[in-house]
Amino acid sequence: QVQLVESGGGLVQPGGSLRLSCVASGSAISLNAMGWYRQAPGKQRDLVARISSISSGGITSYADSVKGRFTISRDNAKNTVYLQMNSLKPEDTAVYYCNRLNPVYNWGRGTLVTVSS
Repeated sequence: QVQLVESGGGLVQPGGSLRLSCVASGSAISLNAMGWYRQAPGKQRDLVARISSISSGGITSYADSVKGRFTISRDNAKNTVYLQMNSLKPEDTAVYYCNRLNPVYNWGRGTLVTVSS
């Protein structure tokens, strides 16, 4: 059973930065394409950043809404995926989750990011 544990969220002012972490147990994340998703109140869960498997070159891609501000990365030795978030905006407020791309694992609890002054 794969378990995903997200951390690093919090309250930050507009323009600030946060770094989210996602530790996976039960599966080697380097073998899979992984992504960061977010779900704002009353909205669906959307994929905002992805990184391909190590065998596919670790290629990253981003939703237009976060391109140029967010960076996804992976530490295979630590079996951890990161999301560096800069220039945060109030509309980035959401619960953030990491997961494998299709098919997904069971979802973790996520980590709440609140961007507010």
